[in-house]
Amino acid sequence: MSKYSVEELTPSRVVAELNRFIIGQEDAKKAVAVALRNRWRRSKIEDDFLRKEITPRNILMSGPTGVGKTEIARRLAEISNAPFLKVEATKFTEVGYVGRDVESMIKDLVKRAVNEKKAEETEIVYQKAEEIAKEQILDLLNVPNPEKLPKESEDFEEKYKRQTDYRKKMLEKLEAGKLDDKKVKIPVQRSAMPVPVLEVIGSSENMPEDLDNMIKEMMSSIFPPNAGKNENGKKEKTVSVAEAFSTIVQNEAEKMIDREKIIRDALEWVENEGIIFIDEIDKIIASGSSHGPDVSREGVQRDILPIVEGCTVNTKYGPVRTDHILFIAAGAFHMNSPEDLIPELQGRFPIKAQLRSLTKNDFVKILSETENSLPVQYAELMKSEKVTLNFTPSGIEEIASIAFEENSTTQDIGARRLQSVMEILLEDISFSASEKSGSKIKIDKAYVNKWYKSARENEKLSNYII
Repeated sequence: MSKYSVEELTPSRVVAELNRFIIGQEDAKKAVAVALRNRWRRSKIEDDFLRKEITPRNILMSGPTGVGKTEIARRLAEISNAPFLKVEATKFTEVGYVGRDVESMIKDLVKRAVNEKKAEETEIVYQKAEEIAKEQILDLLNVPNPEKLPKESEDFEEKYKRQTDYRKKMLEKLEAGKLDDKKVKIPVQRSAMPVPVLEVIGSSENMPEDLDNMIKEMMSSIFPPNAGKNENGKKEKTVSVAEAFSTIVQNEAEKMIDREKIIRDALEWVENEGIIFIDEIDKIIASGSSHGPDVSREGVQRDILPIVEGCTVNTKYGPVRTDHILFIAAGAFHMNSPEDLIPELQGRFPIKAQLRSLTKNDFVKILSETENSLPVQYAELMKSEKVTLNFTPSGIEEIASIAFEENSTTQDIGARRLQSVMEILLEDISFSASEKSGSKIKIDKAYVNKWYKSARENEKLSNYII
């Protein structure tokens, strides 16, 4: 959840937030910041017709691998509190037989939005559901309920007070977790379909939605709703109070949330604020052949075109218009250029952002200035073993120098090289940390140079770093 409201997310604030995690690439940061702000500006336009006419300015980011393209999109999603989906263009095929149909990106985005809205609504009613669950648990434990005491009973007031005090004491024990291990019987609804069947159906991510629904309907007819139930239509199982409480809370929360409202809100949220990040878009550019895989690649581009341009996609939750979904595409474009995309698709990404290769100085900043940097992460990991890692400025600069040199002489994989260098640099420390509890290790220039010399002599670095 973003700490800023949509109105507070000015372009400068978005860039400042991105700067916490990403070094450089100012042009790309500004492009996404302005695109995000324009969505809020559009929402403030009172003329309905004009508001519908204003479409997002989609962004195409190009640049070497590991320079921050995916990270910018990922952090943007966190900042904006918008429904966000990252897809890889290479997973799509022209007709969807082998890979996925391009419309699946919209269906997946809607599904994610529905789940997020459901989680929000559940959180709102959760406290009330917990109160109901506590009362039901006390009833299952056969704790007398004074509210059910007949008013015409003898000594009503005395019994009412006694039962109220007792129930209050038991409630305090329940809230303190002192009754968690006690066993109670709770009614459960038996599934219409055997669990293995449900697992198989639910685990097929690439299954087309229509086929998925058809299989579920078919299974429902084979296993009718009343199959395997007792005469009351319910089955009991013995569980701990802790498990029963969790189950009852979930069931009560489910009853209280308005599913139709959740779906309605989710669809509107996707249509007006959805963001889809299409990675590896350069991999669906044809190399010049007029047949075979290249034809399919161009076909994927043509299938993506109407989605980006604006069309209606039918999902199991209802139809969704894609006109105002923001699309951000990215690719390394090692063997081609953005101009090699089909002209129609190029036109749907009017904002072009070129990301540059990272320098040694960028690597130093990534290691020392970004939030939750790699040295911080490794230091915290070793702290769990009571080993203190101290990265000195000279050590960080030397690590950055080695990473930059490896990128220059072998495959340039951008900032990912830092993680490879750090992993092998600290391999021996990580392996023996459990036996070095209480030790302090200084990672300075001398330490890094000694390791680097040994790694090169043993050809360890080239074997470890691809």
